[in-house]
Amino acid sequence: MKELALHVLDIAENSISAEADNITIEINENTIENYIKIIIEDDGKGIEKEILKNITDPFVTSRNTRPVGLGLSLFKAAAKRCEGSFNIESDKTGTKVKAVFKRDHIDRAPIGNVAQSLISILLWNENIDLKYIHTYDNDQFIFDTKEIKKELEDINITDSKIINWLKDYIKENISEIRGGEFN
Repeated sequence: MKELALHVLDIAENSISAEADNITIEINENTIENYIKIIIEDDGKGIEKEILKNITDPFVTSRNTRPVGLGLSLFKAAAKRCEGSFNIESDKTGTKVKAVFKRDHIDRAPIGNVAQSLISILLWNENIDLKYIHTYDNDQFIFDTKEIKKELEDINITDSKIINWLKDYIKENISEIRGGEFN
């Protein structure tokens, strides 16, 4: 995939398919220690132990629509290609996927359009509670739909005006913690 944000979107889609009510996505960019860490955690039904053992094999999937599942295997390959690591943990209370990338590795894809990925997750399932934490060295931005939904009261979070505002809000805040740079 051309952007890390697309990997995040793909894994979040798995969370929605696993009937998660809550998804937490963390991106931690550390320029001093030279890494980018991405964690996607959900409270879905989890992955069976037998499937979990080989989950990053592209020919292992829980889907009925096609016999391959490339998302996790591509995410793992992207991390390993950049001198990083990949780990997945799962039980009946949810799943946690963690990928670490060497930040300045020549083969590391850009982070990409995180705002669009987050908006896409909300549009897939407006009932999902999504928490996004982006850390850039010592600065942090937190986006939490529970808080936003509380403020909106009776207005649907997927209303087009709200979605457009949220997309701009996310972009601006990520750019701000990155010193004006949006990747």
